[in-house]
Amino acid sequence: RRENASGKTLFEALDSILPPKRPTDKPLRLPLQDVYKIGGIGTVPVGRVETGILKPGMVVTISPANITTEVKSVEMHHEALSEALPGDNVGFNVKNVSVKEIRRGMVAGDSKNDPPKEAKSFNAQVIVLNHPGQIHAGYAPVLDCHTAHIACKFAELKEKIDRRSGKKLEDNPKSVKSGDAAIVELIPSKPMCVESFSEYPPLGRFAVR
Repeated sequence: RRENASGKTLFEALDSILPPKRPTDKPLRLPLQDVYKIGGIGTVPVGRVETGILKPGMVVTISPANITTEVKSVEMHHEALSEALPGDNVGFNVKNVSVKEIRRGMVAGDSKNDPPKEAKSFNAQVIVLNHPGQIHAGYAPVLDCHTAHIACKFAELKEKIDRRSGKKLEDNPKSVKSGDAAIVELIPSKPMCVESFSEYPPLGRFAVR
């Protein structure tokens, strides 16, 4: 039975969706996925721009190694770019840096605009989805954060919280188990770059395995 319908068609509704704004206004963050040595060119780190803009001629700091170098060129799919934007998977040639000095898990940023730094420790909200038994302080699982894969020690269970509202339920819990959420102080076992979720979301998320 046909009736008069009002409102938008599916295509009109889809066309009215605005694309998300890319975080180009934030300082550069580019986690390294790999590092290659290419004959005649030199050292070429590869990764995805998460925030900011990468341009040839920029001076970048690669942390936590704390190496500062100039970007000679930027390429995507074998084509030279004048700039790389968030979401772009790029390779960039760096001056006077050996492939032995930098590796996957490090983060490149603009040396003049809030460059990335090593985090000696950080507080994180952890939700235990599935874990056999109790988790106590001293537990040291591997964290996957951006491209880094590093064991981090649960130094202190600061508070147990409601996983939906975020409200505090208990101070300094002895342990947490499946279904619990907690604020935990984590200490990386090796130098690691991590950022606050509010400032750089892609570098403030992690999975614990």
